[in-house]
Amino acid sequence: MLLTSPPPPPRPLIKLHIIWKKDGVPLSSGISDYSRRLTILNPTLSDSGYYECEAVLRSSSVPAVAEGAYLSVLEPPQFIKEPERHITAEMEKVVAIPCQAKGVPPPEMAWYKDAALIRLEKLSRFQLLADGSLQISGLVPDDTGMFQCFARNTAGEVQTTTYLAVTSIAPNITRGPQDSTVIDGMSVILNCETSGAPRPAITWQKGERILASGSVQLPRFTLLESGSLLVSPAHLADAGTYVCLATNSRGVDEASADLVVWARTRITDPPQDQSVIKGTKAVMSCGVTHDPSVDVRYIWEKDGAPLSPESGPRVRLDEMGTLHISQTWSGDIGTYTCKVVSAGGNDSRSAHLRVRQLPHAPESPTATLSPLEKRAINLTWAKPFDGNSPLLRYVVEVSENNAPWTVLLASVDPESTSVMVRGLVPARSYQFRLCAANDVGRGQFSKDTERVSLPEEPPSAPPQNVIASGRTNQSIMIQWQPPPESHQNGVLKGYIIRYCLAGLPVGYQFKNITNADVNNLLLEDLIIWTNYEIEVAAYNSAGLGVYSMKVTEWTLQGVPTVPPGNVQTEATNSTTIRFTWNPPSPQFINGINQGYKLIAWEPEHEEEATVVTVRPNFQDSVHVGYVAGLRKFAEYFTSVLCFTTPGDGPRSPPQLVRTHEDVPGPVGHLSFSDILDTSLKVSWQEPLEKNGILTGYRISWEEYNRTNTRVTHYLPNVTLEYRVTGLTALTTYTIEVAAMTSKGQGQVSSSTISSGVPPELPGAPTNLGISNIGPRSVTLQFRPGYDGKTSISRWQVEAQVRGGWGGGGVRGCWGTAHPTPIPQVGQSGEAEEWGLIHQLANEPDARSMEVPNLKPYTYYSFRMRQVNIVGTSPPSLPSRRIQTLQAPPDTAPTNVTLRTASETSLWLRWMPLLEQEYNGNPDAVGYKIQYARSDGRGQAAMHVIHDRVEREYTIEDLEEWTEYRVQVQAFNAIGSGPWSRSVVGRTRESVPSSGPSNVSALATSSSSMLVQWSDIPEADCNGLILGYKVVYKEKDLDMHARFWLAEGNASRSAQLTGLGKYTLYEIRVLAFTRIGDGVPSRPPILERTLDDVPGPPVGILFPEVRTTLVRLIWQPPAAPNGIILAYQVTHRLNTTTVNSATVEVLEPSARQYTATGLQPEATYLFRIAAQTRKGWGEAAEALVVTTEKRDRPQPPGKPLAQQEEVRARSVLLSWEPGSDGLSPVRYYTVQTRELPDGEWALHSASVSHNVTAFVVDRLKPFTSYKFRVKATNDIGDSEYSEESESLTTLQAAPEEAPTILSVTPHTTTSVLIRWQPPAEDKINGILLGFRLRYRELVYDSLRGFTLRGIGNPGATWAELTPVYAVHNLSEVSLTQYELDNLSKHRRYEIRMSVYNAVGEGPPSPPQEVFVGEAVPTGTPQNVAVQAATATQLDVTWEPPPAESQNGDIQGYKIHFWEAQSQNESARVKTLFLPENGVKLKNLTGYTSYWVSVAAFNAAGDGPRSPPVKGRTQQAAPSAPGAIRFSELTTTSVNVSWEPPPLPNGVLEGYRLVYEPCMPVDASIPTGVSKIVTVDVKGNSPLWMKVKDLAEGVTYRFRIRAKTFAYGPDVEANITTGPGEGAPGPPGEPFISRYGSAITIHWSSGDPGQGPITRYVIEARPSDEGLWDILIKDIPKEVTSYTFSTDILKQGVSYDFRVIAVNDYGYGTPSTPSPSVSAQKANPFYEEWWFLVVIALVGLIFILLLVFVLIIRGQSKKYAKKSDSGNGSKATALSHGEMVSLDEGSFPALELNNRRLSVKNSFCRKNGIYTRSPPRPSPGSLHYSDEDVTKYNDLIPAESSSLTEKPSEVSDSQGSDSEYEVDPGHQKAHSFVNHYISDPTYYNSWRRQQKGISRAQAYSYTESDSGEPDHAPLSNSTSTQQGSLFRPKASRTPTPQTPGNPPSQPGTLYRPPSSLAPGSRAPIAGFSSFV
Repeated sequence: MLLTSPPPPPRPLIKLHIIWKKDGVPLSSGISDYSRRLTILNPTLSDSGYYECEAVLRSSSVPAVAEGAYLSVLEPPQFIKEPERHITAEMEKVVAIPCQAKGVPPPEMAWYKDAALIRLEKLSRFQLLADGSLQISGLVPDDTGMFQCFARNTAGEVQTTTYLAVTSIAPNITRGPQDSTVIDGMSVILNCETSGAPRPAITWQKGERILASGSVQLPRFTLLESGSLLVSPAHLADAGTYVCLATNSRGVDEASADLVVWARTRITDPPQDQSVIKGTKAVMSCGVTHDPSVDVRYIWEKDGAPLSPESGPRVRLDEMGTLHISQTWSGDIGTYTCKVVSAGGNDSRSAHLRVRQLPHAPESPTATLSPLEKRAINLTWAKPFDGNSPLLRYVVEVSENNAPWTVLLASVDPESTSVMVRGLVPARSYQFRLCAANDVGRGQFSKDTERVSLPEEPPSAPPQNVIASGRTNQSIMIQWQPPPESHQNGVLKGYIIRYCLAGLPVGYQFKNITNADVNNLLLEDLIIWTNYEIEVAAYNSAGLGVYSMKVTEWTLQGVPTVPPGNVQTEATNSTTIRFTWNPPSPQFINGINQGYKLIAWEPEHEEEATVVTVRPNFQDSVHVGYVAGLRKFAEYFTSVLCFTTPGDGPRSPPQLVRTHEDVPGPVGHLSFSDILDTSLKVSWQEPLEKNGILTGYRISWEEYNRTNTRVTHYLPNVTLEYRVTGLTALTTYTIEVAAMTSKGQGQVSSSTISSGVPPELPGAPTNLGISNIGPRSVTLQFRPGYDGKTSISRWQVEAQVRGGWGGGGVRGCWGTAHPTPIPQVGQSGEAEEWGLIHQLANEPDARSMEVPNLKPYTYYSFRMRQVNIVGTSPPSLPSRRIQTLQAPPDTAPTNVTLRTASETSLWLRWMPLLEQEYNGNPDAVGYKIQYARSDGRGQAAMHVIHDRVEREYTIEDLEEWTEYRVQVQAFNAIGSGPWSRSVVGRTRESVPSSGPSNVSALATSSSSMLVQWSDIPEADCNGLILGYKVVYKEKDLDMHARFWLAEGNASRSAQLTGLGKYTLYEIRVLAFTRIGDGVPSRPPILERTLDDVPGPPVGILFPEVRTTLVRLIWQPPAAPNGIILAYQVTHRLNTTTVNSATVEVLEPSARQYTATGLQPEATYLFRIAAQTRKGWGEAAEALVVTTEKRDRPQPPGKPLAQQEEVRARSVLLSWEPGSDGLSPVRYYTVQTRELPDGEWALHSASVSHNVTAFVVDRLKPFTSYKFRVKATNDIGDSEYSEESESLTTLQAAPEEAPTILSVTPHTTTSVLIRWQPPAEDKINGILLGFRLRYRELVYDSLRGFTLRGIGNPGATWAELTPVYAVHNLSEVSLTQYELDNLSKHRRYEIRMSVYNAVGEGPPSPPQEVFVGEAVPTGTPQNVAVQAATATQLDVTWEPPPAESQNGDIQGYKIHFWEAQSQNESARVKTLFLPENGVKLKNLTGYTSYWVSVAAFNAAGDGPRSPPVKGRTQQAAPSAPGAIRFSELTTTSVNVSWEPPPLPNGVLEGYRLVYEPCMPVDASIPTGVSKIVTVDVKGNSPLWMKVKDLAEGVTYRFRIRAKTFAYGPDVEANITTGPGEGAPGPPGEPFISRYGSAITIHWSSGDPGQGPITRYVIEARPSDEGLWDILIKDIPKEVTSYTFSTDILKQGVSYDFRVIAVNDYGYGTPSTPSPSVSAQKANPFYEEWWFLVVIALVGLIFILLLVFVLIIRGQSKKYAKKSDSGNGSKATALSHGEMVSLDEGSFPALELNNRRLSVKNSFCRKNGIYTRSPPRPSPGSLHYSDEDVTKYNDLIPAESSSLTEKPSEVSDSQGSDSEYEVDPGHQKAHSFVNHYISDPTYYNSWRRQQKGISRAQAYSYTESDSGEPDHAPLSNSTSTQQGSLFRPKASRTPTPQTPGNPPSQPGTLYRPPSSLAPGSRAPIAGFSSFV
């Protein structure tokens, strides 16, 4: 290779220097051509690198330049390893053809077969190895051929070849099976190693049964890789001859061997670890199962040394291998191993025997006084032998002063050897002994210590309960009790009492009591009324003890020792004496000055002294006081004294004082006699109150109210009568008489009298008025009545008490329809009788008075009487009724009782106030409840109840087991009444609300710990503590906690045993009462048990198994029992011969181990054990087969369970294991399924691999199950086994109690218990019955029972209370039971449980009940209901039977409801008195009610009596429903209404009254201000057509219904049309006639605010009849209409007009058309000539008839007139007009053919009567002569005489006007009412011809609406007079049977007709217009 450098620049070569470098290293060889060329000969790989040429110019500053290049040397491939030229291989083998080459770059390898490239990616059997060799797997004959190997790179390629020949060989068994013997359960391998090509297929047979082959493998039979057969585990049935067949394509070979299976010798009943008590017998079993052909030998070893049973009689070995050791002692302690040796296998099991005994007594106990603490002794001892059982505690006993030994410390820490005994009492000697205790018991006590005495000390506590009380005013009694014995500190010698004046700087005085038995002292010679401080101290030989707290006490007050000084008295007036005095000196008062007593008494009457107490005045030196109310002009002795609390001081010397003279009182018995015209005699008596010396009398008289006529005379004091003369006859005089003293004239006695006229009874007062209404008084104003010609001496007020009152309503004219409220019937309560309540005397001129002593919130009516000297007047008219104002209640609720309701509630009951005690609005009456703890803790609470009849309340949220005081008061809107007396009750016992304090735990061994605690706070006990429970669970483990019971409320510790070793526990302690468990202590205490040897490691698996290597993994022991220090792995061949084992100790962190150098196809036993500091633990074992052919196990056999192994909650399940797939089973999984519908559930996934039976627990009793099992090995899980047969667990005792729903008193000695059984799945079997337990609770009567001493600290609740009485109830369907024969007024506790055939379940929580109060069990008897009024029912009854009252009946509840609507109308009236009747008021009239009565007592309500039915009487109905208006035109309207919602009886009809709201202007032709009244008889129809209205006038309509009386009315206003927006008038119609047809034409007018919808034609007779609708519902497009004259009255002329209608209503009518006659051609008998002939012929007969009648009827004429005049009162019409509708369906309006007296109410205008008023349809009611003459063609003259009485009467007068049509005087010619909305009247469209009477109307059934027969009125059989003649084809609507039955009066049908609801508009014809 040649390298050259670039040519240098033109410089001298001598200066140029060239350097060659390789990889930075200078080169020296191969350089030529002036160093410009580098030559490398034969380059090799080492010549590769970077070559650089550097040129340097010497002696120049020019820098050097360099250029370089990289040299790469390539090397062609060369073979390092080549295949042989010929290779032979057997079929199915693996062959590798070597071919390895090198080169640069590394060559690529390629293989060819038979010159064809081998595509490795497509041939899975061909694989190119990393070194380039070709590996062929599973050779086949086609693989024979020439193989070429090519190695290529960029430098070249090389190749090599070889020939592969694939051959086959006949099979040959090179190592056949040998006859073998195996033990049952062990594994055995039958060898069958072969050679041949292809590889022979191995098949193993036993007889004809193929056990294993390439395609068949039975469980437990596994074909190994070598062809050998593994039988694992071997069963006895596997014995026999086994044949191995080897086959391939070249042939067959076989070999056989016999297998003998021995039953395995195994210990099935191994010895168990035992702990026996010294001296007892220990039995260690060693039960063995073995093959019968095998002999077994037992070898027992103790601690590894053989144990010879012959060594002594205590040790014996029986033929079953059981070792018996009697009289055990400590030498027997050790580990015993039972070894079983036999040809069928060896086995061994070990167990430890521990001999426990009582611990020895502690040694060397020593007691010495503590040098550090006073009153303490230090006790030490040496730790004794623990008796092979850990010490649990030491018990220290003490003997104090040679007293019997008592336990001082019950639980001293077992690890300690000393204890400081504190709290000892000085001056006492103590001796101690102690013993140790283990789980066997207490050992012997140690020797007694030397007796140690504590030195005396002064008493450390003062005397107790020091009480001082003043005995006299100079002595105080002191009492005390000795100090507590524990604080006396020696023998008491006596007491020192020291005392001094309180608050003064004086020294103490001492009293020494030298007798310690004296505990009281009377301090004498003390100062009166002085405060002392007193202290007491005890002393002993050591000195004086502590003084008690200072007690202060006063000596008692004394009475003042001196009277007040400088007492002066004088009379200030006729009734008062003034006292002045100086107070005594305070030093002589001897107490607290309570005041002064001013005493005045009349001589000879000292016992009747008047005493006035005056409070002391400490500011003034001179005191002043007055004694008033003394008798006038009387002598009094006076005195003053000062008094203190003990009594009065001495009186001051008495002084005699006389009160002043005064005017006398009135004379007595003023009377008159010998009354003449000019004189009379006046008599009187001396005044009772002379008030001085009478000087005479003054008599005066004067004419009444004429003082200028007064005459006065003065008479001497002995004159008591006087004759007054000179009087004027028949004149009223006032005569006055008065007595006189020197002070003047006394009170005047006067009276009035008329001369010559004796006095008479007075008249009644009038004009009573009431004002100043208060709660208890009113002011009454009045005008006196006639005085009876003499003066009034006394006024009397009488009152009548009433109930509530209903309000009134206001009637308006412009409002909408509304009912007018009136007082509802029944709202006025029944009035009581009048009674005298107040009198006012000697006030003859009184005009008002205050009436006191009234009841608040009560309705009163008052009346008055006046009294004179003759007597009492009649009563006045009653006043208006008033209601007094409200006032707070005066009384408190009574019968207040308090009962326990629950742990936090009390049940309070009381008797509510009676209604008359409310003193206010009942709606505002309620009750306030105040309650507080009896011990004064906490704040009082208040609850308000707003229900006035409530009589019980449950007070919630109270403290448990706490006593409360409760009071109740009533209140109303004004204020509250007085509180009731306090009642006391205690809440029920509950569970403790907190846990014990100071909980601690100390581990005492690896499986036990000692737990200690302190008391629960008293406030949280909530009852009597019966014991404690220790709640413990492993920390962080989700499992149920366990409980350890410590009974007795004195327990403060518990030793927990059976705990997990070296386990951290959460420990809490709770207390329990008889109610249940309380709240556990918080926070949990954590404590770990001590460590121990560990359990076996778990989770052993062999994830990797080879023929000579296995790797196993494991997990730490489930019970490590300490800190793991190491693991030990041991493995050996699992054969019957003893082999050496390989042992390896691993680090504690190790979790896997690999064992190597193992034999192929062999079974190995691995043992793994863990180590703690306590030693090696139990080893876990596992088998493994060294083979690579492992598989999942086969499923186990079908699980079986023998019936005798079935328990209530567990089943012993067994199964046959399946083949383990050459990987031993590690564990089994058991699943359960609850039948019938349960899912498979995992029960256990850790069943040991070496068991084939397992106890399945946690099952439900009496439940059917199925089971299945699967096995798991290192490879995975097997399939589940076949399901087991179903089996049912046995019954167990129930696990739940019944739920007691209620326990209620049933009678006074029985209770009714209701319960609910537990769920069926909790009964755990077949329910056989219930068990009832009850007992009396003693604490209800012993409130302070918790303070009683309990001798035994461990006493349980059962010892403190009576035992339960038991009742068995065998009827399983029971859900209630009456428990009787209980004691009255006792509280009982009741529990329940259920039981089945196995046993009894747990009891229910206790229920408490108070027996003695029970609700009545009987109903009131003979309940009767009587209707009293329309709103009142009187209910009477008799009390329940006495035996069912269960106490005093406190009242009754009356339940009543309407028979038709119980849910909406049910009400209750409560009667809080045991009366036997009640008045139910404010009911609905004429309504049926059901009434039921229940009695109640203090316990509650009894059952209700069967309901009794009663109906109220009829009453006036309520107002009808709303008024509605329709078809409103300018002159008519259709009025309808709804029936009254409360008919209150049988409706007889309605009264409709209508009138203009304002007088109608006289310019309107038809307008007058008139009231029209129409009566509608019957309860239908409910509408009326009114047609006589004026346009644009507002009318008021009033309607009221009637039963036996009219009820309130409903009113509404309506204004006649046209309304706003209604159409204008159409054009004036014109008429065209064509024969008997008439056509009306018109033009459209203004449509108004809406489009015209239809037209209506109205018609009227031309003689100014009323407009009525003739044709309606004419289509809006029509402007003409044709109808027949047949519908008109013949011979009558008619006017027509047209009205347009739109959505806003009827429009303005058009101008009337010209009159059109309805005349038709008359038949001949109607021609004039025919009538004349008939008239002339009949005239003769008429004249004769008239002549006869005149002669015979002359006298009857006058009689008739007389009858008419006398009957005018009966026949006259009242003011207004009345249309009477009969009760049939056709209102027949008829005019009486007698004289009618119609009183009309006209409004006068300018003295001129206006036109006739609007009026209802009876055209017979006329209002002026003008009207009568207009209608004389309809009404005969003799019957048309009407009278009219103009009047300005008010509306109220007019509204009462009415008349009745006499049904007995039907007129021959009647007419149709055009105003009443009955379709009957629309049948009459023309006048009835004279002499024709139609029997009934025609019937027409069509209606425009298409609905059949909706006329609201039914046809009647009454004669329809005045109906219109009609051809049969005419279409006139006729009334039909109502669509609605009469029982539904509220239904109103309104078809679109304007004539009447429910009728069709007539097409031809209309009403007769009259």
